[in-house]
Amino acid sequence: MVLFEEWKKLTESESTNKNYQEFWTEYFEKEKATYEYILANHNEVISGKLSEIASKFNMNPVTMTGFLDGINSSLVESINLEELAEDTELKLEIDFEKLYYNMLAAKADWLYNLPQWDNVLDEKRRTEIKKEYNKSRIAVSNKVGRNEPCPCGSGKKYKKCCGK
Repeated sequence: MVLFEEWKKLTESESTNKNYQEFWTEYFEKEKATYEYILANHNEVISGKLSEIASKFNMNPVTMTGFLDGINSSLVESINLEELAEDTELKLEIDFEKLYYNMLAAKADWLYNLPQWDNVLDEKRRTEIKKEYNKSRIAVSNKVGRNEPCPCGSGKKYKKCCGK
């Protein structure tokens, strides 16, 4: 069985298991420790076999595959998760601005509030990324208000022109 399939099977089986909360608590602790290392050593490109990287971060290969699933969209070159094996060579070059944005989108406050971010992105840039994220969540309506200029270009208010 491929590692990614094992990860999906594990997370699905845990959702029906009484140890569900325990499983995720343990996973999130490992994830947080991994991100602390990555952010503290942000100039390092992590590379090697999946099994070696998993061992470095105190995870088994299946759990590391779950971590890679979470960070994949923040990598400069994404990984084909379906083909991962323990001996797959990986190069984890991270786009930190994208990573911060994705952490906001995942509502992972235990990750985007890590103090290690101070050395990676300054406070001003993180605030800008938060604004971009918040702006992306605003619903935009194409509806024209009654007192808006008419979209036909007449110069009249919509209610006195096409809105009659």
